[in-house]
Amino acid sequence: MSENLKTIGVGLYWDQLSEGDRFKTLNRTITEPDIVNFIGVTGMVETLFTDLSFTEDHGVMKGRVVPAACTYTMIEGLLCQSTMQTTGLALLEVEKKVLKPVFAGDTVHAEVTVTGVRPTSKGNRGIVTTQNDIKNQHGDTVITYRAVRMMAGSPRDDEE
Repeated sequence: MSENLKTIGVGLYWDQLSEGDRFKTLNRTITEPDIVNFIGVTGMVETLFTDLSFTEDHGVMKGRVVPAACTYTMIEGLLCQSTMQTTGLALLEVEKKVLKPVFAGDTVHAEVTVTGVRPTSKGNRGIVTTQNDIKNQHGDTVITYRAVRMMAGSPRDDEE
């Protein structure tokens, strides 16, 4: 009986995407526990992230700074959950620029533009290139990155 049920939550297949497609992720507010957990799991114990008096004492900026890598990976998580679940095969390349700081309590999302789609030379796979602009709650772009991914193609009748 269960073989007739459609699986929900499956991501996009490369052959469902076209150059120029645009979409936006859900929002994600970055919290103090997010920062602490990220620093702990990565070992990114830079003073800027571990000493709350550092920014005040050095006049760099005010507030609890989020590591840019934390912001970027949270957006990648949102993309995995919504667009690549079971269809994303490999992240092949990332070119990233950090433009502005993100602070604890900021809410971010990504606006994504598909800039390239092509099949691979073999298999039911394709290469998808996107431009991803991470924006905060004020609409400021805080990180921009280009990602190249290998993605699965739509299931063929002989694969089901």
